[in-house]
Amino acid sequence: MSRAYSISLLDQYEQDVDEIVAACDGDLRGAVRALMLVNELLEQRLWLMSAERHRDQHHPRQKLLN
Repeated sequence: MSRAYSISLLDQYEQDVDEIVAACDGDLRGAVRALMLVNELLEQRLWLMSAERHRDQHHPRQKLLN
């Protein structure tokens, strides 16, 4: 990864953080809370997708019936 790309990526992160804080009316605690909730939702989706994949690998016939 080039240095210019790294700097560009960091700049994008800074802009994203600014947008998140602005969306929470400057409330840093609210921004952290929002990010934690989004992270929790993403973890739940990942868990569900993993469970579904596991089910499909071990029960391929059941997948055909659904």
